[in-house]
Amino acid sequence: MSVAHAPAVRLSLWPAAAGRLLAGAALLGAVALLPWLTGADPARTVLRARSADQNPTAAELAAVREQLGLDEGPFAHLTHWLGGLPRGDAGVSWVSGEPVMPQVGTALSVSLTLMLGAFVVTALVTALVCARTVFLGSRRRLRQDRAGTTAAVLAALPKFLLASVLATVCGVWWGWFPSSGWEGPQSMVLPSLALGIPSGAMLGGLLDQALPAAFHEPWARTAYAVGLPPGNIARNALRRTLPGMLPQLLPTVVALVGGAVAVEKIFNIPGLGRLALEAAVAQDLPVLQTATLALVLLGVSAGILIRALRHALLGRPLRDGALPTLHRPPLVPPRSLRWITAACSVVLIALVTAGLLRDPLQVDTAARLVAPSPEHPLGTDALGRDLLARLGHGALRTAGVALAVTVVSAVTGLLLGMAPRASAGPTEVVSTLPAVLSGLLIAGVTGPSVWGAACAVCVVGWSPYAAQTAALLEQERASGHIAASVALGAGRLHLLRRHLLPTVLPALLRNALLRLPTAVLVLASLGFLGLGEQPPTPEWGRLLSENQPYAELAPWTVLGPAAALVVLSVLAVTGSALGRGKGE
Repeated sequence: MSVAHAPAVRLSLWPAAAGRLLAGAALLGAVALLPWLTGADPARTVLRARSADQNPTAAELAAVREQLGLDEGPFAHLTHWLGGLPRGDAGVSWVSGEPVMPQVGTALSVSLTLMLGAFVVTALVTALVCARTVFLGSRRRLRQDRAGTTAAVLAALPKFLLASVLATVCGVWWGWFPSSGWEGPQSMVLPSLALGIPSGAMLGGLLDQALPAAFHEPWARTAYAVGLPPGNIARNALRRTLPGMLPQLLPTVVALVGGAVAVEKIFNIPGLGRLALEAAVAQDLPVLQTATLALVLLGVSAGILIRALRHALLGRPLRDGALPTLHRPPLVPPRSLRWITAACSVVLIALVTAGLLRDPLQVDTAARLVAPSPEHPLGTDALGRDLLARLGHGALRTAGVALAVTVVSAVTGLLLGMAPRASAGPTEVVSTLPAVLSGLLIAGVTGPSVWGAACAVCVVGWSPYAAQTAALLEQERASGHIAASVALGAGRLHLLRRHLLPTVLPALLRNALLRLPTAVLVLASLGFLGLGEQPPTPEWGRLLSENQPYAELAPWTVLGPAAALVVLSVLAVTGSALGRGKGE
């Protein structure tokens, strides 16, 4: 880089730095308001968390308010907390009375270790999903497209359900690994698998769709013609496509530090996500603020590191504006694609139609946890309600809300990603924010409702799409044909309509379809905490959450909703692949 360019580079860093600072300050300010936003008496909540006292006296409440200084207001607490941070003092817990910094430090180290284990599993699963494409593409034998059903099935697996199955089978029945606690390296195997398998399938699906375009580039054809080894071609193709996928590590893998609450609870892991959730529920403000700050710093640090790694992989062509555009070659769609799409459609229509003919709210205590039978084809739940009826009646509501959340998140991410310098900071900050915390903040203002939960998911759900959009646009703007179009007088609107959006939208759509089941499960987690869809309304995610404690005793209570979620995911992905094949 020349010296003349250095000031311009330094100036270009200011918007991102300012965005990080403003986004972090806004988040910490919102967290500081949580006890006052919820409408509940913070003194009552803290006292209940301390002693489980359901009916405290007015004198006891007054003593707690005076002790915690609640009458001073939120900003006085925030100022005092910020003033102690330079000295390494984050205050003491309102519930336990212990110093906050050691608690958060221990929980963060546990979560980082778990995240690294999940990252290893994610990388292995990603490699397995892409293995066929890498093998055939490096040998110029890639002729047939892939439907992506394997990636869709694995990505749709609920992490908490996978964790329960692994804990029961591999931990309790077979005794291979510990099923609870955090005592050593063996304790991280099962939770890492539960977190890494769906994440690896999602990232592998995205990478698998990008690789054919890299193997179709002129350099790959030339390398094969001159006899370069397939391994060399495969490495260069991965180096070409990985930068477009790397930003997804932040909201998919790094976010597990704060977003693996359900898995941490199942395996009894004292991680940061679990600590933050318990602090938010108990309104333990010093612990929650410190945990949120740790997540913000982690997101910003990981975002900067990932950006530096992307630039190192792309190298000089990115800096010089000489990066060729990736064009996906026309591939023959697999013969099974239509059959898989039709089969998934028939299964979903049959389930919904049969379920709509039954009563989803009828309670029969004499038929609790009944196994599948002609009378109850999918069995019954813990209250004796017919699961087929609840599955059918919840289908349209589940798919509709999840689709609306996904569309809003994707469009928001697309718009923000088109201004990468301004959105880089907020994207890094929001990427590691648990949706549960967002749900608590929004529920404090609007009250618990399905649309409040949907807004909470949208608040944090746009970050994967913004990161993907910014990365792809940066690469596209560095291509030679963009420079040529500008030299010929092309305006911004022409570049956006003819070059930039056609490059970004297909990859963004694929990402959205793979993340559709995730939206269902996040909405379910909010409903399970009383922040979203309220019982007894039937909804797929809620069916999974409320029946998860009975998974070992009555596995059919979760197999039906989980299978429906997988079928929905496969249908979305195969339908997209079928449309892409017709377009080609």
